[in-house]
Amino acid sequence: MYNDPRSHGLWEKTAPQPPATAALKGSVAADVVIVGGGFTGQSAALHLAERDINVVLLEAREIGFGGAGRNVGLINGGMWVMPKELPGVLGETYGERLLGLLGNAPLLVRDLVEKHAIPCEIEKNGTLHCAVGEKGLREIRERCEQWAERGAPVRVLDAEETARRTGTTAYSGALLDTRAGTIQPLAYVRGLAAAAQKAGARLYTDSPVVATERNGGQWVVKTPNGSVTAKWIVVATEAYSTGPWQVVRDEQIYLPYFNFATRPLGDNLQKSILPGREGCWDTKEILSSFRMDKAGRLVFGSVGALRGTGAAIHRAWAKRSLKRLFPQLGDTEFECEWYGQIGMTDNAVPRFHKFAENVVGFSGYNGRGIAPGTAFGKVIAQHVLGEITETELPLPLTEPKARPFRALKEAYYEAGAQIAHFAGERF
Repeated sequence: MYNDPRSHGLWEKTAPQPPATAALKGSVAADVVIVGGGFTGQSAALHLAERDINVVLLEAREIGFGGAGRNVGLINGGMWVMPKELPGVLGETYGERLLGLLGNAPLLVRDLVEKHAIPCEIEKNGTLHCAVGEKGLREIRERCEQWAERGAPVRVLDAEETARRTGTTAYSGALLDTRAGTIQPLAYVRGLAAAAQKAGARLYTDSPVVATERNGGQWVVKTPNGSVTAKWIVVATEAYSTGPWQVVRDEQIYLPYFNFATRPLGDNLQKSILPGREGCWDTKEILSSFRMDKAGRLVFGSVGALRGTGAAIHRAWAKRSLKRLFPQLGDTEFECEWYGQIGMTDNAVPRFHKFAENVVGFSGYNGRGIAPGTAFGKVIAQHVLGEITETELPLPLTEPKARPFRALKEAYYEAGAQIAHFAGERF
């Protein structure tokens, strides 16, 4: 986007065009103004518009410009935090609510894709959390046990079945979650936007919010060339937040993540590598992920930013890693490369904030944006409609707080990934 091939890479190349939008000009009125055009914002707009609520959505750049259009495209259930740990972090009531919501969130994504016929390359054969060594095997077994206790359709595969499903013998096992799957993320968020627009939501792009003010019982949300007056503001800007809700960005540490996509593989290679099209990631501290797109491109990613010296270092590491994992590939050339930023909270758990009267938002998805963003968008719509009270939400109310030494930590993570990948896979 904006003539930057490393911003959205393969997803921009293969996604259907977004619905027609323009920048906001002049003053308009609505019941609800949503700020942010990613998964959460579009889901909220869709669910509100379907209930005949007058909705205006403002996106500072383009639909899916932030994390929604840059990620790997794994539709995962739950969060990084182990299921049994969430009640300890959030309390029993909120912990179990969040587990229930996010455990079923991939099914909501499937339902919306089917209902609105969204062309987004959805695959429903599950995901594989691939274990590296005995430590990784213990981790996935524990995670499997905790999800299985809650009735989730998960099971641990042995090394042999993992190798058959992935095409590599590098892993000691894998956790199969059949709720999950993969998607073309930019196509999905554009499809949600088209569905919201069809339902009656008004979408404006290139319309950053520069200020807000209270006018009686209404909010006036200002952009460079217009304004929206509404009773409610839904803040759905997540880790790419700027302007009035910069604090949402400030309370998260950026963790850069890149992806490379090969050219479409031949039929024989597609039969040997991920023949079931599951999405995969491993248990390493600096993890790797891999999946196929519809055309048979292998998409391979890890932590790091493709800028400065990082571009060459991470590219060379990716080629070495793929050669070790999948020697049948031979020498690999990449068709696309791109990266984005994952916003990480201090406890790897999302947040619900009430910034002012009738100004609310969810944020802090920690690399799990597709299913949680979709689900939180629906929940925030229900809250605005009065169907879910503040105390009935899946997260407690918290005050946004800026993280100390944020810039220093982000520089450390970016440099650390370069150092690890410079040395990695050389032997």
